[in-house]
Amino acid sequence: MRIKLLAILFIFGLMASCGPKKYYAVIETDFGTMKAELYDSTPLHRDNFVKLANDDYYDGLLFHRIINGFMIQGGDPNSKDAPAGARLGTGGPGYTIPAEIGAPHFRGTLAAARTGGPSNPDKVSSGSQFYVVHGTRQSKAALEGMARQKGIEYNETQLAKYQEIGGTPQLDMDYTVFGELVSGFEVLDKIAAVQKDGSDRPLEDVKMTVRITNN
Repeated sequence: MRIKLLAILFIFGLMASCGPKKYYAVIETDFGTMKAELYDSTPLHRDNFVKLANDDYYDGLLFHRIINGFMIQGGDPNSKDAPAGARLGTGGPGYTIPAEIGAPHFRGTLAAARTGGPSNPDKVSSGSQFYVVHGTRQSKAALEGMARQKGIEYNETQLAKYQEIGGTPQLDMDYTVFGELVSGFEVLDKIAAVQKDGSDRPLEDVKMTVRITNN
């Protein structure tokens, strides 16, 4: 009986160790390193980001658009070695990703950029451009008003988190959030605070490299 029990426990342990992989994106910059867990609930965006990172697609690209209290955006291939003053934000890998909208925009979440307006009714995402939410703390009254306006039902945990750490709830249900920082919030703050030009491009380039780990 003891042997059978040990065998069962071994099998369950083996099954647990062979479970779904967790993917983490390690985003290295001159300001330090941010590490983000990629969501299993957005597999199209997760797998695309993993593939691009493993292909070294992001290495040397810029965080080309930065708005303190809102977000830092990068992933435009045209930003690599871009001259000062060059207009950025329109580049990509030549494809888009179907929307996987659902997760809220808390501070430190990763989300996919996209074109807006009536030309993109399905809210499909850029194939490579993404942003990290910087955000601001939200009041409960403001959140409840926004929820009514946009038809969103926040649970108590989500309301509390927006009030505690902040985010950009005005983007909820319009853009796909596909990950969240597990470390490097101080790096996010430093990048968000850099000096910029009139197009929100940093005066000094903020370059990135991205690699994927499973822990």
